Amino acid sequence: MSDEDDFVVPDDLSSLFAPANEDPSVALVVTPVAAPAPLAAACVLAGVAVDVVPSASGAIAVLREPAAATDGAAAISKLLRSTPVVLLERREGSVRAVRWTAGEAGDEMPSGLLLATAPGVLEDLLLGSVDVADIEGVVTSVGMSRWRATRILAASARKR
Repeated sequence: MSDEDDFVVPDDLSSLFAPANEDPSVALVVTPVAAPAPLAAACVLAGVAVDVVPSASGAIAVLREPAAATDGAAAISKLLRSTPVVLLERREGSVRAVRWTAGEAGDEMPSGLLLATAPGVLEDLLLGSVDVADIEGVVTSVGMSRWRATRILAASARKR
């Protein structure tokens, strides 16, 4: 018997990839919002638990519940209305990037291209090489009152 006879190609190749129904281990929403506090405040009003990380290209919402990534991305994109956001999900062995606008999922984007032009903190968060608690300037929506969130948003609107 030769080595070629020992090699078997499975009929179903899906076992080679992460299951489509597998929950993501990390979910991030990349936004053009300049400061983390207004985004965290808006997430309080939308009922989305996030830690918002500042970056040079906009605030990044790290969802506390990655399994609810689509609900979180929908809520955040509704808040920002016509401004597109990108949901990045990491599942075992793969990263998926989808553009969201006004609460609706749009086209899937090449995640590698997005990461190539993104700030380093985005890749660090996505790969889990840094803990969100160790990043300076993070604002969390968890524990923020609706009253405080409203004040932050009002102050942010006055600055525009």
